[in-house]
Amino acid sequence: MQAAEVTPGRTFAVRFDHGEDFYTSLTDFCRTHNIRQGFIPMFIAGFRDIELVGTCERLENPEAPVWSSVHFEYVEALSAGTLAYDDTTKGLRPHVHISAGLKSRSAAGYTSHLLGATVQFLTEMYVVEIVNPRWERSRDPASDRRISRTRPQPRPGVDAAAHQLGQPRRARCARRGCHAWAGR
Repeated sequence: MQAAEVTPGRTFAVRFDHGEDFYTSLTDFCRTHNIRQGFIPMFIAGFRDIELVGTCERLENPEAPVWSSVHFEYVEALSAGTLAYDDTTKGLRPHVHISAGLKSRSAAGYTSHLLGATVQFLTEMYVVEIVNPRWERSRDPASDRRISRTRPQPRPGVDAAAHQLGQPRRARCARRGCHAWAGR
């Protein structure tokens, strides 16, 4: 097990509109707001189509990653995920899992890793930025899986003194001159 105390940054309420590609919109949002790491505690969505990790065939090795996908149309979904940066590709690596009900099949449900989706009507979510530690996701050559790693250091351009692990918020704010916290 690995664990790290995190320092949350900004929190956003985000809406994607009808016809938008989910991952393109998420990546554009994160680029616009300079978010390189964080989490999506929950989102609700209507999707015209989704692609999930899965197979209809027998798994030869249930312990191995599944690289195939299944496709569904017209679903309602409840989801959550994480956002990490990949130093290799120099890009955002969202990791989203979804529970989706098929509207045309009495809301029959499927749960898996979301590979892609097109928004139907809208998607509403919260995004919470993590400013420290640095969160990275890259491919592990030994297992051929994407893994997350934390590095306890501030991101470039973020006030290092304001985001040191273990330092009480009151002391950080007082040092920056935040009168709401200083001396109270």
